Amino acid sequence: MQLKDFPVGSKGRISGYTNEHPEFRRRLLVLGATPGTPFEVVRIAPLGDPIEIRVRGSFISVRRDEAALMKVDRI
Repeated sequence: MQLKDFPVGSKGRISGYTNEHPEFRRRLLVLGATPGTPFEVVRIAPLGDPIEIRVRGSFISVRRDEAALMKVDRI
């Protein structure tokens, strides 16, 4: 499942990342978005980009193309 498919207010868990763009993966890992971490979709911009998620009490905004690299599961 992809993050872009989650509506505002829904919750999920990060299950991993694709092997593309390791610099993006590294940035999210530093921000605390590690595999196994739950998240909540807080806001989606009017045109759908970026998507704001809450992870470990912090808010992270990701672009749709970056969100496509995240592997997530609904909880």
